[in-house]
Amino acid sequence: MTAPHDIDPKNFLADLLSQASPDLMRQMLTTFVNALLSAEADSVCGAAYGSRSDERTNRRNGYRHRDLDTRAGTLDVAIPKLREGSYFPDWLLERRRRAEAALTTVVATCYLLGVSTRRMDKLVQTLGITGLSKSQVSEMSKDLDSQVAAFRTRPLDAGPYRYLAADALMLKVREHGRVVKVACMVATGINAEGFREILGVQLASAETKEGWLGFFRDLAARGVSGVRLITSDAHAGLVEAAGAVFPAACWQRCRTHYATNLMAVCPKSQWPAVKALLHSVYTQPDAEAVRAQYQHMVETLDKHLPAASEHLEAAREDVLAFTHFPKELWKKVWSNNPNERLNKEIRRRTDVVGIFPNRDSVIRLVGAVLAEQHDEWSESRRYMSLESLTATDALWEAAATETDPETVTETADPAAIAA
Repeated sequence: MTAPHDIDPKNFLADLLSQASPDLMRQMLTTFVNALLSAEADSVCGAAYGSRSDERTNRRNGYRHRDLDTRAGTLDVAIPKLREGSYFPDWLLERRRRAEAALTTVVATCYLLGVSTRRMDKLVQTLGITGLSKSQVSEMSKDLDSQVAAFRTRPLDAGPYRYLAADALMLKVREHGRVVKVACMVATGINAEGFREILGVQLASAETKEGWLGFFRDLAARGVSGVRLITSDAHAGLVEAAGAVFPAACWQRCRTHYATNLMAVCPKSQWPAVKALLHSVYTQPDAEAVRAQYQHMVETLDKHLPAASEHLEAAREDVLAFTHFPKELWKKVWSNNPNERLNKEIRRRTDVVGIFPNRDSVIRLVGAVLAEQHDEWSESRRYMSLESLTATDALWEAAATETDPETVTETADPAAIAA
């Protein structure tokens, strides 16, 4: 008996040409593909089709048909079935049906956009598919894992990163039968070309010095260097860890976070006036005027709001760290607003999920959101001009050379020198 994969090229081509079929290419391709599948099935069985052999390990048991879309049209592919076990040509066809493969893409995209797994079942029903469980949705969304892992572990080789901003969000995760909060730490930076980058994202059981220390060390190991200023809230663990890993950097207290802290010690009726005074500090024309206005604010509030005055006095150097840098950069370095807006976008996506089933799902969603934002930043205009970054380096070097050369080190702090 002639095996299905034995083809006489001359007779085969002559027969097809004599038919003058408009689907000549599709018919030829169908025959070739089926012949290859039959030959591969013979190798799995250990013997040729229809032959007797002591080396045979399995036998054929008919065919199952699959459609294969090609440029020549849809082919009717005959996949040989076996009596024992199964045979599937992974090199040619995907195990999922085309509708299932398309659904995987839809589910992963919706997950990234913040559609909860509970709502996905209703969504896919509109596509004519039923019975999609929450676990299946989560499993399909894992297609994002490889992309997120590559983004989180990429080398940070566009430095030096002179300006860095860090913040943490608290998210709910189900662990060991209970719901706990985990800290999602995020860092952004300005690279040597003046563009913003998402530098990293990690999870920790709590926002502690140890968690931030591991996070900053990972950034340094991947290439973050030359940091001049770190902007964040006043979390003691964050500040201490940043100083340990990046000792040459100044620390700037985030303007947005500090306003919230100051508001907590002010009467609600007085806050609009205090807020206006605080805003006036940031609008002064030079560093000397900024410090003078800040002192005026402290003295003014000391008469009527002593608690607020004491709060301002204690935070003076942390709030005014930006004055040690070029004026054209003030609006960029005193505020953590870029991270604040980024946090809102993350919250918009995570709020619809509510409680994450595990930590991997947090990294999957947050990492995908950050990777998307990173791509948008890379295509937008520069966040800081090259001239501004050069001015920062010049100011840094000038501050260092004004001190005793024997005491100047690579980790010299220009803010401390200026003070």
